[in-house]
Formats: sequence, C-alpha cells, structure tokens
Amino acid sequence: MHTLLPTTLVDFLRANTDRMIKMTVPGPFTMAQRAQDEFYRNERVLALDYAAAVNAEIKDLFAAGADIVQVDESWMQARPEKARAYGVEALNRAVDGVGGTTAVHLCFGYAAMVRKKPSGYSFLPELEHSAAQQVSIETAQPNLDCAVLRELPSKTIMLGVIGLADETPETPEVVAARIRRALPYVSPERLVIAPDCGMKYLSRASAFAKMQAMVAGAAIVRKELS
Repeated sequence: MHTLLPTTLVDFLRANTDRMIKMTVPGPFTMAQRAQDEFYRNERVLALDYAAAVNAEIKDLFAAGADIVQVDESWMQARPEKARAYGVEALNRAVDGVGGTTAVHLCFGYAAMVRKKPSGYSFLPELEHSAAQQVSIETAQPNLDCAVLRELPSKTIMLGVIGLADETPETPEVVAARIRRALPYVSPERLVIAPDCGMKYLSRASAFAKMQAMVAGAAIVRKELS
C-alpha cells in the first residue's frame, strides 16, 4: 500500500508544471468490499485499517506537492446499506488530519462495462456528513436528476458532464445543457466541471475531443452567468 510510485509521480508533475495537481487513491470502503478477508473477519474493522493506510498515503501525496487528492469509492453506490453502516466513518478516517483539499468520487462503474445506468444514486446525500470537501458524481450518461445535489449544501460538486460509453464527442452545447441542469441546485461557485468518470476505455483522440467540448461548454455557461 505504501509505495514510492505515487509520490514520485507528484514530484515529476510538480517539476514540470505550476498548475494544480490532483491525484487519486482507492477508497477504504471499496477496497474492503473487494478484498477476500481471512484475517479480520469484520468488514468495518478491515475498512478502517485500510483507511489508516490510505490516510498515510494521502499525507505523503500532499507533502510531495499535490493540491487535491481524490478518494475513489465506487462501491458505496453498489452496496449502499453497508456504506451507511460504516462507509463515511472509513472515508473520514482516510482524510483525517490531511493538509489539503480532498474529494470523494462515486460512480456507477466504467461506462464500457455498465451501459445502462440508473438515474439516481442509492448513496449520495450521506456524503454531506463526510470530511471530504468535494464530491465527484456522474450526471451525463445516467441523465441524473440533479435535484439530489440540494442534499450536499456544504460541498463543492465535481459535476460529470461527459459521457464515456462511446467514442463520439459531445458538442459544447450538449455540455452546456448538462451544466445548466445543476444550476438550480448548486451555485456556480461550488461547481467543478468534469467527465463522468475515468477515460481509460476511450481512444486518446476521443478523450481529447471530449475534453475540448467540456472546456468549450463550460465557457458558454460562464459567459451566460457573467
């Protein structure tokens, strides 16, 4: 768990850019759900021990120069009852005492494998009680009802507006429309525009074109709001 690779990457990035650096780490709840536990025999205790290791990793990443560290917790959505029992507790343990901005990402799974996604999260408002400052969600592919964002009044929302189920880039106008859906529930100052999730299953050309559309769509809405 505690390796040189992530901090070495931050060192490399910081040496080559003065822009914001964001790193991601696997979440303790998700790791506990995916692990074969033959030692603890207790999922909550396992998750909290994972959280202690993640906490040390996050602190190392901030010490190396990261500006934001994101904790990926996709399985909070997949197993909401267990997440309600100890998911936020594990997340808070993972970000306890860190010296930078932290985010938590919830998703419905990689779009290349999960083509049909529900229109609502089974676990999301609960994150209002987490210590993470930012919450990253999907709204593009699942066509999420953004009214749920009213339940996260203290959080910065990383709003997923780029679908990843196919290679076809969105138009800037489509991106702008997806951003507007959130504005009745979240002030612009609390929105960070992002893709739904990771782009690992897209070609480089498609991913780049989608990112260009995301920037252009955000510019449309920014101009409307100015």
